[in-house]
Amino acid sequence: MTGESSTAASRSRRYAVAGAEIEAPPLAGGLYVVATPIGNLRDVTLRALEVLAAADAIACEDTRVTRRLTEHYGIATPLTPYHEHNAAEARPKILGRLAAGERIALVSDAGTPLISDPGFKLLREAREAGHAVTAVPGASSVLAALSVAALPTDRFFFEGFLPPKQTARQKRIAELARVPATLVLFETGPRMAAALADLAEGLGSRTAAICRELTKLHEEVRRDDLPKLVRHYAGDAETRGEFVLVIAPPAEEDTDDIDVDALLRAALARTSVKDAVGEVTMATGLSRRDVYQRALELAKEAGDGAA
Repeated sequence: MTGESSTAASRSRRYAVAGAEIEAPPLAGGLYVVATPIGNLRDVTLRALEVLAAADAIACEDTRVTRRLTEHYGIATPLTPYHEHNAAEARPKILGRLAAGERIALVSDAGTPLISDPGFKLLREAREAGHAVTAVPGASSVLAALSVAALPTDRFFFEGFLPPKQTARQKRIAELARVPATLVLFETGPRMAAALADLAEGLGSRTAAICRELTKLHEEVRRDDLPKLVRHYAGDAETRGEFVLVIAPPAEEDTDDIDVDALLRAALARTSVKDAVGEVTMATGLSRRDVYQRALELAKEAGDGAA
C-alpha cells in the first residue's frame, strides 16, 4: 500500500453537523459530481456531506473556497485543484486514481458543477473509460434565480456569460432575441452597465430580474423593464458580488417569424451539425427532423461556397 493510500485509509471519514460528528457511509469507486452551496453554507445536502467526507479526494476549482466548506463541516478529505488552467495536466491524474478504484468528488466553487466550468471534459473521459459517474444534486444559481424572478419558467434558455467585447456581445444578443424562452445569463459587476445597455438595445423593453448575491447576506432581486434597469445601473448601483440575469421571453407575436437559418448559421459557425441542431431545436421548439434537414443544406451550401 502506498503512503498516500495508507494515509487515506487511516483518515477519519466523518462530517460534523450542529456539533455532532457523523460517520459517512462507504462509497463505491467512481466520480461523484457534487453540488455545493452558492453562498449560504447551510444550503448543502446531507448526501453531499456524506460523499465529500467519504471520498478519497475532492477535485475543486479553488482549494481556498472549498476549504471553507469542508472546515465548516469538519471534513478532512484532501483537496486537489481542477480548473480551466490546469485541467489538461490534472485530468489524467484524476482518471488514473479512478482507474485504481478511488472515489473522487468533483465540485465547483459554488453551485452545481459543469455549469460554466471545465468539468464536462473530465466527465466525458471518465465515462469513456468506463468509470461510474454519479450526480449528487443540490444548489444551483440558475434555478435559484428562476425561482424568485417571477418570470415564465416553463421554458428557459441558459446562456451563461455574454462575450466581454461589445461587438461580439451585441451579435450574440441579436441571436438570443429570437429564442422563444426566458433567458438566464451570468454577468460580472464591472460589465453590468454595458451588458444591460446592449440587452435593452437588442431585446427592447422586456421585463428582467437581476439577482445579486443569492442566498448571501446582501441578497438583492431587482425586477423591472430593461431600459429602467439600464438607468439604475448607469448610476451608483451596487455592483459587487455575483449576478444572475433572468429576462422574459419575447411577446408571442415576436416569435411567429423565427429566422431558423440565422440561428443555424450562428450555431454551425461554432459547433458541429449535431450540436447546432440540438441547440436550435431546444431554442425554438421546432421539429428536430426539419431543423436537421435544413442544417445539412446550410452546411452543404457553406462547403460549396468555400470550394
